[in-house]
Amino acid sequence: MPLQQRKGFRPLAYEERPSWAERWALPLLALVAVLLLPWTIWLTVTLPSRHVSEHWDAAWVGFDLGEVFAIAGTVFGMWRKAAWLQAAAASAGTLLLADAWFDVLLSHGGERVWIAVGQAVAAEIPLALLCFAVAYDVARFWARWQYVIELAPPRVRRALLQHLAAPGEGATERDLVGVLEVAADGEPACEPGDADASA
Repeated sequence: MPLQQRKGFRPLAYEERPSWAERWALPLLALVAVLLLPWTIWLTVTLPSRHVSEHWDAAWVGFDLGEVFAIAGTVFGMWRKAAWLQAAAASAGTLLLADAWFDVLLSHGGERVWIAVGQAVAAEIPLALLCFAVAYDVARFWARWQYVIELAPPRVRRALLQHLAAPGEGATERDLVGVLEVAADGEPACEPGDADASA
């Protein structure tokens, strides 16, 4: 059964999101998304099909360095099981797809075009899909954690949210007892205090 259809699951309430995102980021990004379409159409009409750049080498070196840092950040995030892994993996996948796109479109001469296509098909696109799969897997993990937190008693929920908000700290065994002991009907089997009393 999909997570969204399970009993007791609900997405985080909008009121729990940061107020600055609701007030500034949401309308600003919506406006940019709307304005980018006419801007793209204008560029399509006005830009020349051929252009010589002064800093071609620096542009590609900088782009590839960004790609290296994004992939290295994804590897480090996977190794440390970091909360920001989803963002790093999504960034790496996006940069890999952009690399494949520009390599193919900006290559000239028959042989170079086919080399760029081969690199895109054999390396860049599969690696991008792998990074997106990692990001999706992390998103599913956090959705399942949200479901576990929703099932927890209020006292345990507060403790878990506090520990999730503090990087480098883990929830204590006492905090997790009430979360991990979940009955088949989806209700917590006992309060943390009951588990402590029976021990």
